[in-house]
Amino acid sequence: MYRTASAFPSLSSPSSRWKKTVSLCEHEESAVWFPGIVSLSTLTTPCTIAPAAKPVPVNPRNYREYRKGDIIVSLAGIVVNLGLFVACAILFALVGVVGSAMPSLTATFEIVQRMLWWGMWLNVVLAFFNLIPVPPLDGSHVFYHLLPPGWGLKYRQLQGLGFIPVMLLVWVFPGLLQTLLWPAYHLMGVGLLLVRGFAVSPGAFPS
Repeated sequence: MYRTASAFPSLSSPSSRWKKTVSLCEHEESAVWFPGIVSLSTLTTPCTIAPAAKPVPVNPRNYREYRKGDIIVSLAGIVVNLGLFVACAILFALVGVVGSAMPSLTATFEIVQRMLWWGMWLNVVLAFFNLIPVPPLDGSHVFYHLLPPGWGLKYRQLQGLGFIPVMLLVWVFPGLLQTLLWPAYHLMGVGLLLVRGFAVSPGAFPS
């Protein structure tokens, strides 16, 4: 979720450069889990957990323009998630093309495509989940700059509650969460329509 250290090394704190990771769940001890985020109602199987990487420390003093720097850093991880979603979709199709020419390895290519399916799903959900304007998600940093100064200051104080607002959204208002994640569901549906014809077998999609 937070890849700002890799995208903007000049904006990150020195200690964060030892915490860079390409995979969201490369290290279990550096992941935060949010139970209750379900999958597409008709296109996927139920998924009751979604990973989110631990935030990478960023030093705002390195911003040349605070407002611009804060927005860029906040959107960096989201852009990377969407890029990984597209990359997984392209790889899914390429694996399907190669797999069609090597039918003896269908079972292997099926596993690879299933992994890429999960890569598409997790990255698109994380992108739009992190856009939700609830502190301390990155979307709250962007929303803060859209508010009048007085309201923005009060809104900023919610960050002192840590992940409590996010937990309330996930566990107390799951219907609202589903509504906010509608763009992710829609984009995933479009992605599946585009790659479905490249599946080496029906097993490439979780049942």
